[in-house]
Amino acid sequence: MMKRLFFLFVICAAAGCMGMSTIQLNDGTSITAGIIEKKSDRIFVDLGFTLLAIPKDNITAVLDTSSPAQKGDFTKNLYRVLKKGRLAPIRDLVENEGGSVVTVQTPTGLGSGFIINQKGYLITNHHVIAGENRITVTVFEKAGSDISTMTKKRFENIRIVADSPDWDLALLKIDDKDHPKFSTVPIGDSDILKQGEPVFAIGNPLGLERSVSRGIVSIKNRLISGRLYVQTTAQISPGNSGGPLFNLRGEVVGVNNMKVIAAGAEGLGFAIPAAVLKMFLTNRDTFAFDPRNPNNGYRYNLPVKQENKSDREIQKN
Repeated sequence: MMKRLFFLFVICAAAGCMGMSTIQLNDGTSITAGIIEKKSDRIFVDLGFTLLAIPKDNITAVLDTSSPAQKGDFTKNLYRVLKKGRLAPIRDLVENEGGSVVTVQTPTGLGSGFIINQKGYLITNHHVIAGENRITVTVFEKAGSDISTMTKKRFENIRIVADSPDWDLALLKIDDKDHPKFSTVPIGDSDILKQGEPVFAIGNPLGLERSVSRGIVSIKNRLISGRLYVQTTAQISPGNSGGPLFNLRGEVVGVNNMKVIAAGAEGLGFAIPAAVLKMFLTNRDTFAFDPRNPNNGYRYNLPVKQENKSDREIQKN
């Protein structure tokens, strides 16, 4: 028994215990622990006070939760949410979440976006990619421990999954072969935003990559042209479009969309609320992009109207 424990300890030391993982079981429960050894039929985990062997037949999924940027549960709607977020300084949040903010470029313009799913799904504005079929996404990867040292990686095989001109949202997917498992940002709850709450934006204003601006929520539900927006004093400039507006828990509470440009106007930035983004993702099949159709999205026929006697009489006349 002592030799067996020593053997497992050596494996743990050599592999660094492979970080913390959440192991979901067939009965609906889950275990969060460090995986120290994987075999063809079972996984050994360290619970701190004892070692546990879990048969693979009893496991439905293994999620890596070792990275601070990956905590939270992915929903069936592609994005993830935090069970309990903690307030943190902006510099720490930029380091944790900034790698998920990307540049979205077309032959006619440039905007921002953010990755919501490890498989390469990302969000941007409709007006950033409207009318384009050649889209390039640039991902910034940390080259070392210093957040200021980043490397660029360009992906050119980009597919439009869903698109809504009315909501000015687009869901894209990086389809390049052998792409890495991307870091993602969690989606927060814009309905609980408070007036005066600090927020910050990351994006590419005027092509100045990975720029950070901070401000407060001026009002969380500003109505403009029939749409609701989060109004903020965080600087939103051309190139910020499609990028994330974060709260101080590192959650996306809005999709940066526009600013007011007028003489004497300052600090009037607007973002699409996260609640609208969630509706878009939940109902993404409704906004599914059909490349064979020049109109974005599919079109559905109107339901058949029930005919009644008065209708027949009118037709006869």
